[in-house]
Amino acid sequence: MQNYIIWGRNPVIEALISGQSMEKILIAHDSRAPKELLDLAKERGIKVQIAPRQKLEELANTKKTQGVIAILSPITYIPEEELFKKTIQEKGFFVVLDHITDPQNVGSIARSVEVFGGIGLLIPKDRSAPINPTVVKSSSGAIFHLKISKTPSISKALKRFKDMGGWVYSLEKGGKEITSIDFAYPMCIVLGSEGEGVSKSVLEVSDVVVSIPMRGRVTSLNVSAAGAICLWEVYKHQANMGLSKK
Repeated sequence: MQNYIIWGRNPVIEALISGQSMEKILIAHDSRAPKELLDLAKERGIKVQIAPRQKLEELANTKKTQGVIAILSPITYIPEEELFKKTIQEKGFFVVLDHITDPQNVGSIARSVEVFGGIGLLIPKDRSAPINPTVVKSSSGAIFHLKISKTPSISKALKRFKDMGGWVYSLEKGGKEITSIDFAYPMCIVLGSEGEGVSKSVLEVSDVVVSIPMRGRVTSLNVSAAGAICLWEVYKHQANMGLSKK
């Protein structure tokens, strides 16, 4: 993790000025960050969190943090409109991670998205696993081949995608069996959080809610496993329509 951390007030400020991609900035609870740093973070839409000084020192592996560390991102995020336009242009699909907080799951899903020919990922700025070394490793590097965008509001972003001509499918219990769905493109698949599933506000925006048929006594799947099954169905549908590139 240390390779993805920078610390000290001036290094963090310079990283912000240079446009370095960041997941978030942590400020020690007993410290006050420079106004310039806070203004730059706000301007770039980078989350700033207050945390115990001990946590900063553990992450940076040093006590010389000056009360400020930045968690860098190994990837560069793109504006959501760019993700939408790319998806529309290719009549393809992307996946929405609705507040999925386990980096192993995020990495596994990213791997499935890339394997089955997806354009990228849309993730929320808050309450979501950062793109960190765990995600990179569990994706087997697939994360570097995807277009990834962050949004302050999934539901608002999906409304814009729909206005541009996109379709929204959410994977959730109680929906139509995914094996019977005639997908429309361009489109996206929404995968819900490990505990709560797809958010109510996102379900309200969705065009179709789809479900995976199950016969066993256990009536749920890990979100990364469910996502892989869902994306396999999308891939098969695209192949039947002659849209698949793989």
